[in-house]
Amino acid sequence: MIDACISLKNASLGYAQSDKDLSVLSNITIDLHAGELIGIAGLNGIGKSTLLKSIGGLLPLLSGDIFIDGISVSKYPLAHLAKKISLVLTEKVSGFNLTAYDLVSAGQIPYTNNFHHLKNEHKLIIESAIESCGLTLHQDKLLNELSDGLFQKTVIAKSLAQQTPIMLLDEPSAFLDYASKHELFILLKNLAEKDKKCILVSSHDLDLLVKYCTKLLVLSENNIELINTSEALLNKGFIEIGGGYLSA
Repeated sequence: MIDACISLKNASLGYAQSDKDLSVLSNITIDLHAGELIGIAGLNGIGKSTLLKSIGGLLPLLSGDIFIDGISVSKYPLAHLAKKISLVLTEKVSGFNLTAYDLVSAGQIPYTNNFHHLKNEHKLIIESAIESCGLTLHQDKLLNELSDGLFQKTVIAKSLAQQTPIMLLDEPSAFLDYASKHELFILLKNLAEKDKKCILVSSHDLDLLVKYCTKLLVLSENNIELINTSEALLNKGFIEIGGGYLSA
């Protein structure tokens, strides 16, 4: 078996409080591998964002550990972790006089010098990410001039420009139109398969998760189940999520 690029070992995720820790997901042990597009499904408030932030090192664990390429997330210097994991979160970024190009170019910061000077090789990577997300005609617009859908594509392009083997995306299709949702998932599927990235994506668009993801992390109260999407549909004809059922 190929070594996992992400391993959760008896990990309890949640929020540390002064009187009592608030556990969201407890004693989770799963292995995730390169070349996989993994969907995260579950009801609102069940812990999808908590899972992604914990893997990304933004939330400390309550107990257990998370390993990236065999090394604990807590042991990575931030500069090194930024070359391993990119995050697309739901929080909107703003900035005075920042353009879409500026935000995408921030993905190359881990690879530049202390003055963040962009060389030609950096610019080529940025331009490729912009083109992949269909932003060429909008790259010079200020962030506050972008529609919600265009802004979402911009932060995804930044993640692409970061060139990380692991991509974590929290509801990236939330503000996209129907065609753009499918384009996004096709892009993610190709990145996972051709570039051997490990990509985790949460979404309420369950039809897209089933159509494009090789595996699903189904979150229920204080628990995670990792299932092979095609086998689950083949054997049962449906996938149970949050008390409901999704058929093929």
